[in-house]
Amino acid sequence: MSILIDETIKVIVQGLTGKEGLFHTEQMMNYGTSIVGGVTPGKGGKVFLGIPIFNTMYEAVNNTGGNVSVIFVPSLFASDAILEAISTNIEIIVCITEGIPVSDMILVKHFLKGKKSRLIGPNCPGIISSEKAKVGIMPNLVFNKKGKVGIVSRSGTLTYEAADQIVKEGYGISTAIGIGGDSIIGMNIKEILEIFFKDIETECIVMIGEIGGKLEIEASEWIKKSKNKKPIIGFIAGQTAPKGRIMGHAGAIIGNEIETAQVKMNIMEKCGIHVVKSPADIGMKVNEVFHSEYI
Repeated sequence: MSILIDETIKVIVQGLTGKEGLFHTEQMMNYGTSIVGGVTPGKGGKVFLGIPIFNTMYEAVNNTGGNVSVIFVPSLFASDAILEAISTNIEIIVCITEGIPVSDMILVKHFLKGKKSRLIGPNCPGIISSEKAKVGIMPNLVFNKKGKVGIVSRSGTLTYEAADQIVKEGYGISTAIGIGGDSIIGMNIKEILEIFFKDIETECIVMIGEIGGKLEIEASEWIKKSKNKKPIIGFIAGQTAPKGRIMGHAGAIIGNEIETAQVKMNIMEKCGIHVVKSPADIGMKVNEVFHSEYI
């Protein structure tokens, strides 16, 4: 199985007519994703890549029945695009845009409360369910084998690296989700893990975190208390980062001792997670865990 998206989804691309939107829409279509509409204010009625363009999300949803949105809108306007998508009660919103002001995301998080929509991102690579559908910018060739390993990650490139290693070890990916590395995001690691734990065909999970924040700690403590156990391989990026320096992502900054890579890794190990010290060891650890679990 897979989580959040599958071959039945109908995707609306907000910002489809821009350079990034056009390129990645074509890639998503090549992967087999059903793209039913695009939204660019002022370009309603036009057709790009055979896809009808609408001026608003309301028009797009009402005319296409779209239930998933992916956003390729410039940072100054991206929060408005997210808010508009939430207002339509669309099920899943994936925001690829980076550089959205923190003050804008505070408003988005407040508006999300009590709403039907689930937000992934911003500043994320999106979601891919192997051999079923892709909503985002993951490379198609890496996710070419469906299987029993789920991935949740704060890092885009490490998501791809982990998937490539797992496939080379002979396993496949159920769903991979990049939640984004900003300080304020939609769904967090714990929320994704809860869904993976309920998916009967995801038997092992890779959790990739970063320095800064407490998402990995909160998720680890929840895992320790959870009755529905599944083996989890964990890695924290930024082990050599100096305190107080932003490393790549807006959220990857160490505020205090508990947000360092080593402290996070120690907590993860105490909570029963199989921690690797190098991203190069993720695939081998997945293989090791599968053998120890089933042989």
